Amino acid sequence: MPQDDPWDADASRDVARLVPGRPKAGTYGAVPDDADDEQPPTSEPEPDEEEFEEIEVVPVRAKLSVAIGGFAALLALALIIGTQTTGPDARAPYAIVLFGVQLLGLLAWTMALNPPAVASTAAISGVTGLAACYLAVTADEPGLMTLLYVAGAGFVAALIGQLIRAEDRHRVGDSWRTTLLIVLGVVAYAVPITLTRQPLGSQAILVCCTGAGLALLVSRLTDAVFPKPRIAAQVPRGAAGIVLGAMVGTFATAWLGSQMVLPFTPAKGAVAGLVAAVAAILIDLAVNFGEAGRRLAGEAPTFWLARHMTGPLGGFALTFGATYVLVHFYLG
Repeated sequence: MPQDDPWDADASRDVARLVPGRPKAGTYGAVPDDADDEQPPTSEPEPDEEEFEEIEVVPVRAKLSVAIGGFAALLALALIIGTQTTGPDARAPYAIVLFGVQLLGLLAWTMALNPPAVASTAAISGVTGLAACYLAVTADEPGLMTLLYVAGAGFVAALIGQLIRAEDRHRVGDSWRTTLLIVLGVVAYAVPITLTRQPLGSQAILVCCTGAGLALLVSRLTDAVFPKPRIAAQVPRGAAGIVLGAMVGTFATAWLGSQMVLPFTPAKGAVAGLVAAVAAILIDLAVNFGEAGRRLAGEAPTFWLARHMTGPLGGFALTFGATYVLVHFYLG
């Protein structure tokens, strides 16, 4: 039947706007769009739900700390006895003992630092250490400059040896500091021979080796009993041992200064002992941080014997350099 008000297209659009759930007009308007209706809700993770990686706390091995402290004490005792029993005609036996310590340190440092061309670097460094001991015994004018010249020549020779092979050549630019540290560490063990030929040298070695040896011993023994507060979670060392070791080393050398003749005094003995103790502890601590860095980087750890001897051997090497400076610029 005809209607007075015909249903036109405009009316259809008005109804569609009034009824939201009505299918859209068009060819497929009668079929509901499932993709639009069944979209899964997107949820962003809240900040509280983020997971953080736990920091592994490396345990402190008490027996190992005691063993390292005992090694440092024995090394200090051997160096002190050798220095005090060395005379003008008896320097060769002491030089042989120091050369053995040089080889021990060379083994530990090359394994820990892993320079390019390890074999040639170790061989050249060993020859450099032997030449340094020989010149320290036989030189007419004992001094540090002779040892520095030997160290410079050994360093240059080690670099030349590292440039021979192509696989080692590309590492020289990044590892020349490592090579320099190895050569200087080996040559440093010839410094006690030079100091025994100078005034105040033997007494200074007695004071500084006592301070360094006691500092390393006490710090390691304290770590075995009370390794707190921790220096870092990945480093098995405690701050209490570091501070207590430096204090005991300084107190002992102050007492030694009061028992020795001039120019030693309690104040000068304390200053020399403090410098030696801090130098030895810092090197020992730096070795621990270096091993922690290797572990975090996923690198293979250093051989256990070399890893545990590197700290004390490097600490006494730096102590000898500090002792020479103290003798010529503070005690003299």
